[in-house]
Amino acid sequence: MTPFSRIGGTGQGILLMIATMFFFSVMDVMAKEVAHRTDTVMAIWARYSGQTVVVALLVAPRMKTVLKTGYPGLQLLRSIFLLIATTFFFFGFVTIGLANAAAIMSLNPVLITLGAALLLGERFGPRRAFGVGAALIGALIIIRPGSAVFSGAALLPLCAAIAYSGYALTTRFVGQNEDAWTSLLYTAAFGALVSSVIVPFFWVPPDPIAIVLMLLVGCIGGLGHFCLIRALMVAEASTIAPFTYFGLLFAIFWGMTVFDEFPDAFTYLGAAVIVAAGIYIWHRETSLARKMPEG
Repeated sequence: MTPFSRIGGTGQGILLMIATMFFFSVMDVMAKEVAHRTDTVMAIWARYSGQTVVVALLVAPRMKTVLKTGYPGLQLLRSIFLLIATTFFFFGFVTIGLANAAAIMSLNPVLITLGAALLLGERFGPRRAFGVGAALIGALIIIRPGSAVFSGAALLPLCAAIAYSGYALTTRFVGQNEDAWTSLLYTAAFGALVSSVIVPFFWVPPDPIAIVLMLLVGCIGGLGHFCLIRALMVAEASTIAPFTYFGLLFAIFWGMTVFDEFPDAFTYLGAAVIVAAGIYIWHRETSLARKMPEG
């Protein structure tokens, strides 16, 4: 028995979710550097193409099984939502900085709660409404529309958060019957296909550093998704959900140390409001789930 296996499923899930957020943050750092050295579209292409190769290699022994899907339409819709989210987020952090973009992007858990109520008919009482409203206020504190610091680019990560919420909600429709690797392969392959068609129009000859980063960005993203799948296999999603906010901490750290980006006090305040609202909603949902009778 390894030391990792001794900590139990919940502990493993928490550590794997933190690792997921770390790898995703490293992927964003590499993608931002690729975008600065070449073009943002090339960073998007490298992210999806690299991940497609990694996932294809991992599932190669059972590729025929993985390619089978009972939800072709939903897989296409999920892939479209995720590609839109990635595109808006990449263009967002290139323009307004990694920490600011990640802070706004952290809205997606509460947007998922709102979307589930509007589209899936899930309960949406006054406490959840309060949490969603507080998170939106947090986003407005960061974006500050009408102020001297506001720019239209601040809306890019907001659009990314909305698109990612659509991706998460359509994933719920896929349900437990679809292999997680099937969903992962289709989203990666779709992004690779679309970006491969577009990238020639934005191609900039990459320097040696950009080439290395382009090779790594998809691998790191694929590793992050692998950790995410493992986390969801060994622990309940509701238990590990709050640890997704480690991604915001990593983004702030990388922004400061790598790109010399220091968020202002309003960004910290807005991010704190969003995180607090997200944790409050998570606490309400898990508390209600424990009180619901089984069967």
